[in-house]
Amino acid sequence: MNVRLFLWQRLTAAVMVPMIMLHLAVIFYATRHGLTAADILSRTRGSVAWALFYGIFVLAASSHASIGIRNILTEWSPLEDRAAGVSAIGFGLLLGALGLGAVAAVVSP
Repeated sequence: MNVRLFLWQRLTAAVMVPMIMLHLAVIFYATRHGLTAADILSRTRGSVAWALFYGIFVLAASSHASIGIRNILTEWSPLEDRAAGVSAIGFGLLLGALGLGAVAAVVSP
């Protein structure tokens, strides 16, 4: 595996760990306090902080996942490195676009 991709995947994992913990804490808080989807959206609409938090989360996750997909494709499929890389980039871009779309839907006023 490319050392640069290895390091990038580890960096994105390090970024995601505290974000995952905060995300889970928010989920536990919301469920324990009986918040509805409308309650949650009323708190996230127009929030730059939540947009940045989840935007960074989506970018880190999509980068991390695409590197993992590339590794799986190069090890387990008949694809050559270049084709696996192009496929993984396409997957990462799709995942990022869908995730950022979801973030926009949750934080847009």
